[in-house]
Amino acid sequence: MTIRGRAHKLGHHIDTDVIIPARYLVTIDPAELAKHCFEDLDPTLRARIAPGDIVVAGENFGQGSSREHAPQRNR
Repeated sequence: MTIRGRAHKLGHHIDTDVIIPARYLVTIDPAELAKHCFEDLDPTLRARIAPGDIVVAGENFGQGSSREHAPQRNR
């Protein structure tokens, strides 16, 4: 299998609070949540990720507080 796309390297310890900041948990609208994905890590990152791109992260990606909002945004 070959996977192609631009890669975005995030580093280690990208927890659920970094994926979707807690202040946006008042909504469950996927489109609204997507606007704020990785916002506190790099406010410009979301705009640079395009369909087909690959997000690469290190240890403990997705760890942290239990919230279903974070993994929903990583599709």
